[in-house]
Amino acid sequence: MAQDQTVLFHSTIFGPIRSRRLGTSLGVNLMPADGKICSFDCLYCEAGFNSQGAGKAGLPSPEHTEHDLREKLRDMRGRGESLDVITFSGNGEPTLHPDFPEIIDMTLRLRDEYYPEAKVSVLTNSTRIFDPQVAEALKRVDNNILKLDSAVEGTMRAIDRPNDPTFTVERVVEALGQFKGTGIIQTMLVKGEYDGRRFDNTTPEEIDALIEAYKRIEPKEVMLYSLDRSTPAEKLQKIPHEEIVRIARRMEDAGITVAPF
Repeated sequence: MAQDQTVLFHSTIFGPIRSRRLGTSLGVNLMPADGKICSFDCLYCEAGFNSQGAGKAGLPSPEHTEHDLREKLRDMRGRGESLDVITFSGNGEPTLHPDFPEIIDMTLRLRDEYYPEAKVSVLTNSTRIFDPQVAEALKRVDNNILKLDSAVEGTMRAIDRPNDPTFTVERVVEALGQFKGTGIIQTMLVKGEYDGRRFDNTTPEEIDALIEAYKRIEPKEVMLYSLDRSTPAEKLQKIPHEEIVRIARRMEDAGITVAPF
C-alpha cells in the first residue's frame, strides 16, 4: 500500500525554513510547482512517488528563478532577517534541470550580493554526476550533498528505485570519488517492506559495504539520518537514534568523519 502523498513545494523559491543540519534555509525548487520529476523513485520521498506525474507548470526558467530569488533575498535583507543557507531541493532531482549549471552560477552571484556569509547547498541523488557540466557546477557550491543510501546493489535498487538501469552502485561510487575531500555523502538509514520485498541497510554487512564505499570516495564527511516525516510507502521503519549513534561510532572507528546529528 502507498499513501496519497503529493508534491511539497508549490513555488520556485520557498521558506525560509529551519533545517536541523543547515540552519535558516531558503529553498530553491527547480522542478514543477504542480508535479514531481526525479531520476529516483525513493520509497521514503517526502514529495511522494513519481507516479503523481510532472504536472502542467513545467520547469522554471533561469530568468524566472533569478527574478524570484532576487526578490526574496532583497525582501529578507530589507527586513533584517538572517540567512544561513540557500538550498536546492524541491519536488525532485534539481540537477535534472537543463540549465542547472547556469542557475548555480546565478545563485552564487545573488548570494554574494545580498548574503555573502550564507552558504549554497545542493541536495542531489548523485544520478547526474556523470555529466561533466553538472559535476563542475556541484564543485562550485559550498555544500555538495550527495546521496548514497546503500553500497549493496539490491538494497539500493529496493530503496531508491533508480529509473536508469545503467545506474549501479559501482558506477556511482567510482564517480563520487571526483568530489574527494569536498563532497558530503548523505545516507538514509531505513528498513521495512514494499511490494513483498524486505530491506534493511543497517545490518552489519550493509554497514561494512558503506564503510568500504566511503573509504573509496573519501568525502569531507558523511551525514546519517532516518525518517522524519510521513512517507509515500507504508511499512517503513525509522531507525532509533541510539542505533544511528552506534552505526556512526562504528564508521568513525573506521576513519570516516560523520557529521553531528
